[in-house]
Amino acid sequence: MFSNAFTDKSTMAALMAKMLWEIKAVHFRADQPYKLASGMMSPVYIDCRKLISYPRIRSAVMDFAAATIMSEAGFEQFDCIAGGETAGIPFAAFLSERLSLPMIYVRKAPKGHGRNAQIEGEMKEGARVLVIEDLTTAGGSMFKFIDAIRAAGGIVDHGMALFYYGIFAEAEARFSSGKVALHHIATWREVLKVARDQALFDDATLNSVEAFLDSPLAWSAAHGGVSELPTA
Repeated sequence: MFSNAFTDKSTMAALMAKMLWEIKAVHFRADQPYKLASGMMSPVYIDCRKLISYPRIRSAVMDFAAATIMSEAGFEQFDCIAGGETAGIPFAAFLSERLSLPMIYVRKAPKGHGRNAQIEGEMKEGARVLVIEDLTTAGGSMFKFIDAIRAAGGIVDHGMALFYYGIFAEAEARFSSGKVALHHIATWREVLKVARDQALFDDATLNSVEAFLDSPLAWSAAHGGVSELPTA
């Protein structure tokens, strides 16, 4: 349906947000916040891995990803696509097929031997690599993969997140200092707009989620979580 369609960014973001609600990949729970691995309390939770189980939706999302990369980065800017262990691996496979590029994947930690100890697949010296993840919060996990690729001789100037939190100034600073352009399709703002437009929750919940998006660490601290993100 979306094949070869270069849809504008706002339309792609809105459609992906609707898809995430349709497959119940996103959740709002302001009265009983989620505690994230960072120690932050959050009224929102997302599981983009559910996309792999819905072929029509994942196909549309990967069309959006391909359109985003080609329109924002270019048509001949990459030599291979890299997925991070584990959630990024299937999306790297889908996107590499869309763009007719080789694929590699990057382990979270070295396996202990070989030049490319963290990298599976063939990556030539000086290869221009696009790193893809299902989602990015503040960029910490993506940069672990980026650093491993760079250490093995690859060049990483671009990253792709299907979903980007888009609420942490730390993320923008990290990508800027790391000299990586981050591309994404949807953020929490589009997800919240769909929830408001479709009246999926009461006003108190929606307002609490918006307060979190406006000031996530202050919201976390007020609900018993951390007041700053870990630096690692």
